[in-house]
Amino acid sequence: MYRDRTLDKISEADIDSTLRVAGWVENIRDHGGVSFIDLRDMYGILQVVIRNAELLKGIKKEECISIEGMIEKRDEETYNPKIQSGTIELDAKEITVLGQVYTTLPFEVMTSKEIREDVRLKYRYLDLRNQKVKDNIIFRSKVIAFLRQKMTDLGFMEIQTPILCASSPEGARDYIVPSRKYKGKFYALPQAPQQYKQLLMVSGFDKYFQIAPCFRDEDARADRSPGEFYQLDFEMSFATQEDVFRVGEEVLTETFEQFAPEGYTVTKAPYPVISYKQAMLEFGTDKPDLRNPLRIIDVTEFFQKCTFKPFIGKTVRAVKVHADMSKGFHEKLLKFATGIGMGGLGYLEVLEDGSYKGPIDKFIPEDCKEEFKTLAGLEVGDTIFFMADKEDRAAYYAGMIRTELGQKLGLIEEKAYRFCYINDFPMFEKDAETKQIGFTHNPFSMPQGGLEALNTKNPLDILAYQYDIVCNGIELSSGAVRNHDMQIMIKAFEIAGYDEEVLKAKFGALYHAFQFGAPPHAGMAPGIDRMIMLLRNEENIREVIAFPMSGTAQDLMCGAPNEVTEQQLREVHIKVRD
Repeated sequence: MYRDRTLDKISEADIDSTLRVAGWVENIRDHGGVSFIDLRDMYGILQVVIRNAELLKGIKKEECISIEGMIEKRDEETYNPKIQSGTIELDAKEITVLGQVYTTLPFEVMTSKEIREDVRLKYRYLDLRNQKVKDNIIFRSKVIAFLRQKMTDLGFMEIQTPILCASSPEGARDYIVPSRKYKGKFYALPQAPQQYKQLLMVSGFDKYFQIAPCFRDEDARADRSPGEFYQLDFEMSFATQEDVFRVGEEVLTETFEQFAPEGYTVTKAPYPVISYKQAMLEFGTDKPDLRNPLRIIDVTEFFQKCTFKPFIGKTVRAVKVHADMSKGFHEKLLKFATGIGMGGLGYLEVLEDGSYKGPIDKFIPEDCKEEFKTLAGLEVGDTIFFMADKEDRAAYYAGMIRTELGQKLGLIEEKAYRFCYINDFPMFEKDAETKQIGFTHNPFSMPQGGLEALNTKNPLDILAYQYDIVCNGIELSSGAVRNHDMQIMIKAFEIAGYDEEVLKAKFGALYHAFQFGAPPHAGMAPGIDRMIMLLRNEENIREVIAFPMSGTAQDLMCGAPNEVTEQQLREVHIKVRD
């Protein structure tokens, strides 16, 4: 037997009992004649006192050992309130090395979060011994268990869908897997279980969910891990957008209330619903952080009546803030603005007498100044900043300035998770390079107005029943009411440049299934990695994944991607070109 019990199960009730415990040597302290080991297992830490120096001979930090001895009460002046077993210790009588350390440790486990990420990931199994790192993974397990139980309680059935599937144009690059049996043909790893969950609805399953692994060949970001990620994927038959909203709100609010750090508040249902158009105007992004109270206003029309040439013929957006800002603050903000590509940053300050101060004041006609004050809702002490460019760039710049002002002026609400829905996304968009019309997001979404809209409206004016959930400026989920009508699907793909034969070839399963009485259905898929990153207040998503790839899409621990043998390549009919 390696141990009688785990370290969290040992207490003062065990004093004078002989026990065997096991774990890792976190620290060794020599106090002259008597030594101490801090023994760590997954559940806690126990101080071990060693009065026989021979027992400690050859023992190194991070070795895995088993110790037998008697539990004793510590002297009161040596109590350690930081650990659960801080009033007791084990008097060691026997030590057995279970797993030896053969080489120098690459870093101190207790301080692993302070070293370079590439070293941490190479020795991730050591990094995970760090209690803070391990706690993230334990926390993740608890959140996923909660989500599973909640979805089951709501009547959803957990069903696994295939990992090897067909490659199809769904937005990102596929990871492709060559077939040994079928020369020149490939499987793909699923970017999401999109087609399968829709096919489950056609099959008559009413409510489906799974903790779904998704694979996309995308570059890393702070909130996106390269390679794979997990999502709470769910779909509902006979469901409207509002039905999905109610489920999403209930699941996310309860999850965040259950697992949020102490003192945090969470948006209650119903969440605010903001159209894509409104979001781009008021926040300059379709991922608004509602903790920031600042809003963007459009002043384009007003400035066409003024004489400031850089604003003539441009989209002009403005952000108003009420705060004392020094000359140094303005200089830093201007530096930030030019750093993101702006040519400058115009502003006006409202003085005590109601007049304006700033470089743009002289370009506003006197008889228009009161109109502008009303338009922008200006009061004494306000400062308003201006961004002018083509519409998309003006929105981007305004959003960046809004965020920078909110952060630098300390306006961001603290200890809060603020959710909203973004909906009414454009169904189609024009590619900036090819000028071809394509799908904006999910090609399987239902267009608002159905077939009539597809036949009669400008494609760029058609909205889709698509929606996102955003929390604190991070997109947590995408979803849609699905297109379940054969004729609508054919026409939508035709507009996006896919004829019916391509539709049959690339999305054959859905094409054929929708000819056999497909029900209306809708769903979404909140990202689990991002959810946990938010709940743990981690800035990098890799901190909440047990074995993440590096930012350069490498598994530094196992050496992937790696080369394979010539024989393996021949078996799958592949020749590597230089």
